[in-house]
Amino acid sequence: MTVDSIMVTRVVTVEMDDSLDEVRGIFQKSNFHHLLVSSDNHLMGVVTEKDLWKAVSPYVGTLSETERDVATLNKRVHQIMKRNHPTVTRQTSIEEAAHLILDEGISCLPVLSEDETIEGIVSWKDIFRALLQGSEVIVDGSLRS
Repeated sequence: MTVDSIMVTRVVTVEMDDSLDEVRGIFQKSNFHHLLVSSDNHLMGVVTEKDLWKAVSPYVGTLSETERDVATLNKRVHQIMKRNHPTVTRQTSIEEAAHLILDEGISCLPVLSEDETIEGIVSWKDIFRALLQGSEVIVDGSLRS
């Protein structure tokens, strides 16, 4: 089985100069945990929800918030994104993608075409779900398939 069969093709991208406030808004309104950073549909990097929370002051939106805390939302995506993020193609096997995620300590893989344009994204959850499909699993003491 290949990545093509499990990848998400409706990908939300951001640009390198977008603010972290814009990124925060996307994460808050959606169920995404990864955003691809693109320029002309070419991958420049990846921003995760975890990256965002590391970069933004924990006091934003609280009673303890200061101007300096709010200013962290004005940082730009290029300041926190991961560059040179590992990628896969549609033809990459799910097993190979799983090993790449584990070996690199990452949570998603952008899927690129031969001309390196963005085609989709696959996360560790997508891979886990695919690997468990059809296999028998013990859940709460009972066998499930």
